[in-house]
Amino acid sequence: MLIKMFRLVTTTTCYIGYVGQVIHVDIEMTNVMVPFMFKYAVDELNGLSGHMLNLSDAPSTVATVATAVLIGYGVSRAGSALFNELRNAVFGKVAQSSIRRIAKNVFLHLHSLDLGFHLSRQTGAMSKAIDRGTRGISFVLSAIVFNLGPTVFEMGLVSAILYYKCGVEFAAVTLGTLGAYTAFTIAVTQWRTRFRIEMNKADNEAGNAAIDSLLNYETVKYFNNEKYEAEKYDGYLKSYESSSLKTTYTLAMLNFGQSVIFSVGLTGIMVLASKGIMTGSMTVGDLVMVNGLLFQLSLPLNFLGTVYRETRQALIDMNTLFTLLSVDTKIKERELAPPLSVTPQEATIRFEDVYFEYLEGQKVLEGVSFQVPAGKKVAIVGGSGSGKSTIMRMLFRFYEPQKGNIYIAGQNIRDVGLDSLRRAVGVVPQDAVLFHNTIFYNLQYGNINATPEEVYQVARLAGIHDAILRMPHGYDTQVGERGLKLSGGEKQRVAIARAILKNPPILLYDEATSSLDSITEENILSSMKGLVQDRTSVFIAHRLSTIVDADEIIVLNKGKIAERGDHHSLLATPGSLYADLWNTQNSKILNIKNSPVELQPERLSQKEEERKKLQEEIMNSVKGCGNCSC
Repeated sequence: MLIKMFRLVTTTTCYIGYVGQVIHVDIEMTNVMVPFMFKYAVDELNGLSGHMLNLSDAPSTVATVATAVLIGYGVSRAGSALFNELRNAVFGKVAQSSIRRIAKNVFLHLHSLDLGFHLSRQTGAMSKAIDRGTRGISFVLSAIVFNLGPTVFEMGLVSAILYYKCGVEFAAVTLGTLGAYTAFTIAVTQWRTRFRIEMNKADNEAGNAAIDSLLNYETVKYFNNEKYEAEKYDGYLKSYESSSLKTTYTLAMLNFGQSVIFSVGLTGIMVLASKGIMTGSMTVGDLVMVNGLLFQLSLPLNFLGTVYRETRQALIDMNTLFTLLSVDTKIKERELAPPLSVTPQEATIRFEDVYFEYLEGQKVLEGVSFQVPAGKKVAIVGGSGSGKSTIMRMLFRFYEPQKGNIYIAGQNIRDVGLDSLRRAVGVVPQDAVLFHNTIFYNLQYGNINATPEEVYQVARLAGIHDAILRMPHGYDTQVGERGLKLSGGEKQRVAIARAILKNPPILLYDEATSSLDSITEENILSSMKGLVQDRTSVFIAHRLSTIVDADEIIVLNKGKIAERGDHHSLLATPGSLYADLWNTQNSKILNIKNSPVELQPERLSQKEEERKKLQEEIMNSVKGCGNCSC
C-alpha cells in the first residue's frame, strides 16, 4: 500500500522528502549534543572528577569554560529548533503536494467509472472515504517523517552513545526499557482500538440522526415529533458518551503504565550512574548526560501509542481509497480510437438488433432495431420498465449492449473516442439537477468557454432570460443546492438552455416535462420546437401530447418494439397499444378546446355527449337543492 502511495508522488516531491530526512538527521544530531553540553558544563563547574563544586582553584578559568559551554548549550537548542522548523516547512510541501496529486487522481478516476458503479454507491460515503483516505496519507507521511523514522534513529543513536560512553549495562537497560515500553504500548493500544471503533460508530450514528432529522424538518413539524427526535438523538449521544468514557479510562491506564515502565528504566540508569560516580569511572556530568538523553527519548515515546493507533486507522482508510483506484470501468475506450466525425446533416442514429439486461435473465431490451434520420424528431414511448431511458443511456455509452450495435453517422460508437461521442450528444434529463452556484454558472456549464452574450442568447431561446432579469441578482442569483431555489419550470429551461449552448448535432430529451404543470409544459414545448429544428432529436415521453408532432413514434413493450409510425397512423390502427395509452391519458378530459390533433368525428361526438351529460347532472343537483349556498 505504501508503495502505491509513493508511486503517486512526483519525483520532485520525493526529492524534497529526502531533503527533509537529511534535515531530520541534523535535528537528532543537534538534540543529542544538548545533554553533552550539560555534561561538560557540570564537569567544568565541578572542577575535578569525583569532587563537589569547587571554585577555589582558578575560578576565572572555570567560569570562562563553563560559560562557554553553557552558551554552546543555548546554541545547540536554538539550532535544534531551527532545524525542526525547517523540517516542518519542507514536510508541508511534501504532504500537501502528495495529497493534492492523489486526490486529483482519485477524482478523475471516479469520473471515468461507468454509471453502474455510481448508481450502486452512496455518494456521501464515497466522499468520506476519499476525505479519510487523503487525511490518512497525510498522517502516514507525518508518522514516518516525524515519529517512526526519527524515533528509531534516535533510539539507536542514544543506545550507541550509552554503550560507547558508559558501557554495555547502560545500553542494555535502555534497550530493555524501550522494548518493554513499545510492547506494552502496542498491546494496550490494540486492546483499546475496539473502544475507539465503538465511539466512532456512535458518533457517526449521532451525526447521521441529526442530519436526517434536520433534512426532514418539515416532516418532523407535520407530526409534532420534536421530542421523539430529541430523545432518539440523545440515545445515540448516550452510546457515544459510554464509549468515550471507556476510551478515556483506558487511555489513563496506558499513560500510567508507560510512566511506570519509563520510571523503572530511568531509576535503573540513575543507580548505575551513581555507582560509576562512586567508583570514579563516571562524573556528575555523565549522570546529567544520561538523564538528559533518556528524557529526550520520552517525548516521542509518549506519542507512540497514539501514532500506532492512528497509523493503523490511516492504513485502513488508505486501503479504502486505493480500492477505489483499483476499480476498473466496464465502459472502456479502445486504444487509439478515432474521434466521432459527425455534422448535423449526417447525424443519423441506428440501433441494430440490440439486447441489454441489467441483471442476468432480466432482459430490458430484446432485439431492438430502429433508425433516426438526420434532422428528424423521433419519440419513444411505453410503460414503466419498457426500456425507454435505457436507450438514452446507451446512446451516451453509460451502458453497452450485451449483443448488437449502435451507430451514429454510420460509425459504431464502440469504436470511437468517448469524449468526442459525448460532445456530439446533448441531454435534457427528466430531473434537471443544478450545481450550487449562480444561474450564469449553470447555463455556461454547457460550454465553459462560451461568452456571456452566447449565454444570454440561449437563455432567450429557452424563454428564461426575462425571468432571470426579474430576480434580485439577475444572472448572479444563487440557485441553491441541486437548484432547489428555482421552480421546476425554471430548472427545466436552464437544462434546455445549456444543452443548446453545448450545440450538439444530436439532442436527447428524457421526459423533460413530465413533472411540470400543463401551462409550464406548453410554454417549454413551444421553446423546444424551434430549438430542435434541423437537429436529430430523440424524445422519451410519458405525456403523449408532447410528441404528437414527432416524425416517428416508437412504442416499446417489454423491451421490444411493439409499434411504430406517426401519431395519426398509430391512432388509426385498431387495437394499437399507442391508441390505448392515448385514450387512457385523455379519458378524463371532457372539454378539449385546442386539441393538438384532429379527432375523428365519432370520438368528438362521444366527448360532447359526456360533457353535456355532466353539465345536466350539475344543473339538476343545483335545482334540486334550492339553496345557492350549496
